[in-house]
Amino acid sequence: MNSRLNTVADVMTRAVVAVGRSATFTEVLETLQQWKVRAVPVLAGDGRVVGVVSETDLLAARDHDPDRADAYTAGRLMSEPAITVHPDSPLAEAGRAMARGRVKRLPVVDDEGFLIGVVSRGDLLKVHLRADTDLVDQIVAELRAVLGPALAASVGVRAEDGRITLTCGRQDAAVLTQLAAAVRAVPGVVDVTVATTAPV
Repeated sequence: MNSRLNTVADVMTRAVVAVGRSATFTEVLETLQQWKVRAVPVLAGDGRVVGVVSETDLLAARDHDPDRADAYTAGRLMSEPAITVHPDSPLAEAGRAMARGRVKRLPVVDDEGFLIGVVSRGDLLKVHLRADTDLVDQIVAELRAVLGPALAASVGVRAEDGRITLTCGRQDAAVLTQLAAAVRAVPGVVDVTVATTAPV
């Protein structure tokens, strides 16, 4: 089963603020405060992501050279190369990239390196806060795709706080185990119970 929320494109924020390499220390700081973010991508003149400048970078510059910090530009302050992710990357891949880079947000870029969005740790967690009705709708649709409409219609799907109960009359234990594992992989599913109406 494939989740409808399994790639970065499914959860990323498309409205993104960024700065150019020539943005000054003060301009970067004002951008961070205005948009209430802790880091922004830095773009080359053609719009490609070349780095990221964060509050940590600003503080390091101020602490290193307090008298000249205001003269620094984003191009000098930024961390480079930027850790980026593609929109079709799996959510787990984005999570691992954040953990490795010890960052909370990643610029999302297309195949040419152009900025198209940003994904945060909070975005990655959204898939676990899905409504039960949404989970049931997705599971039913995917059961139809896997089992076919007739057989899927014989499987009852109920959700309560992310806990899924599948009710069916199938007696094939291997099929039941496979279905449970597939449903368990859907983001937002907490647990899966299979109840049979006939002996397994």
